[in-house]
Amino acid sequence: MAIAMQLLGLDFNLSFLSADMISHQYAGTDVKVLNNLTLPIHENEFFTLLGPSGCGKTTMLRVLAGFEVPTSGRVLLDGQDIVKIPPWKRPVNTVFQNYALFPHLSILRNVTFGLRMRGLSRAERHKAANEALALVRLEDFVNRMPSDLSGGQQQRVALARALACKPRLLLLDEPLSALDYKLRKEMQGELKRIQRETGTTFVFVTHDQEEALAMSDRIAVMRQGQLEQVGPPSDIYDRPATSFVAGFIGDSNLLPAVPGADGRLHLAGGVDLGVAGQQPAQVMIRPEALKISPDGPLSGRVADLVYSGAATRFSVTLEDGSGTVQIQQASASTSGISVGDHVSVAFDPKQLWVLAA
Repeated sequence: MAIAMQLLGLDFNLSFLSADMISHQYAGTDVKVLNNLTLPIHENEFFTLLGPSGCGKTTMLRVLAGFEVPTSGRVLLDGQDIVKIPPWKRPVNTVFQNYALFPHLSILRNVTFGLRMRGLSRAERHKAANEALALVRLEDFVNRMPSDLSGGQQQRVALARALACKPRLLLLDEPLSALDYKLRKEMQGELKRIQRETGTTFVFVTHDQEEALAMSDRIAVMRQGQLEQVGPPSDIYDRPATSFVAGFIGDSNLLPAVPGADGRLHLAGGVDLGVAGQQPAQVMIRPEALKISPDGPLSGRVADLVYSGAATRFSVTLEDGSGTVQIQQASASTSGISVGDHVSVAFDPKQLWVLAA
């Protein structure tokens, strides 16, 4: 069991919050939304739950918040099981996808609402609210109404309201999904800055791989209620534990490889990949690790290309029957190449990653 946890990237020695063998299924169904999921979350980190729709990431967030009671398992905070502790008694706050601001209250009163429910004095409420609004750079907006603010500003108010209570854990359920692309980029940087400045542990739910890679200290990739891998973004991207992770995180080329008499893996046409292997395997090569080159060991024809400014993405069907690969290369180095052209493809063996077949 300990070895399996290490392979998944789990380390309980550093965790202050742990989901321990959590399973959950809704009444009247036989489907387990969460299936014996075990997950350690470290203090003061930006942790992301990532996966396709229906993988159970939002349900896991709701279990951590206390909005869902799991069918079985424990949620440990500093070693204490908090499963039976109601949401309002946990040191946890949640920022929802729809912000949930009160439209009839000013920004200041929105942020102080939870503090008033906790019995703080007016002076204490205003001090905490002003500090939180300063943190999200909205200290000059205290008297405005939510309808006067942009979507990004409303998101910051929701964040300030959650942070004003100084939670130990802040849960964020796809909070950027309603924003346009440029604003999402801006808010990604803001969220990361705020997490660093406050030292609060953030658990962030998203299905956006690029967003997860850009913001996270660690990522948990989920599939069908279970963990596929947990680790830093560089590990998830460069050293995926499974073919699902390799295919879900970014773009990847997965090619079948077989061991040769020399003890190294070879593609279908016999090309030596330069990596050791004794069993049939899948080899992952990221598009940016392949290069159209006059002396490449692979050959094929350009099936498609997409120009996007600085880079061009090519689809090249390999002639040895290994499949079609995606290549992303600087546009300046590939000018003059057209669909239908015969090309050679090179790669660096050090940039390959071998997965079980």
